[in-house]
Amino acid sequence: MEYVALLRGINAGGNRKVEMKKLKALFEALGFANVSTYINSGNVIFESSKSKAAIQREIESIFKKEFSFEIPTLIKTKNEVQKIATAIPKDWQNDKKQRTDVAYLFDKIDSRNIINELPMNREFIDVRYVKGAVFWNMDRKNLNKSRLNKLIGHTLYQCMTLRNVNTARFLASF
Repeated sequence: MEYVALLRGINAGGNRKVEMKKLKALFEALGFANVSTYINSGNVIFESSKSKAAIQREIESIFKKEFSFEIPTLIKTKNEVQKIATAIPKDWQNDKKQRTDVAYLFDKIDSRNIINELPMNREFIDVRYVKGAVFWNMDRKNLNKSRLNKLIGHTLYQCMTLRNVNTARFLASF
């Protein structure tokens, strides 16, 4: 089965640094096939016959041993990643005028109700849910008004991993 591993918080702000070459080698050492990484933010595409839960446990365990810090890891099937990317309106972009992000959700918060719990000003940001993710779009001039910056301090933030829409679409196309 084809999978995408979304590693939360590596190489962000100069913290928890992980080289992509080493990350790829780690996945290969775990016996995963056709391993490739995409950009420096912890996206790994691979194949395995193991279950998502087993893969997640193995990856998180080896990270703790190898790097001495924990990396929350979200495993999605190729099909799940494609369904999420397909749900994003085609005209939603990440460019000079608009910003579109995808928050992939860990199982414990994966619910349609999450939209009502996020600290965003819905007057300035369009937020939508699809199983496995929440995604949003806004005019960049409304970034401060949207209160998107409040998300980082929110308790739900620890149970999601963010990617911009370009990355989400790329991961769905592999």
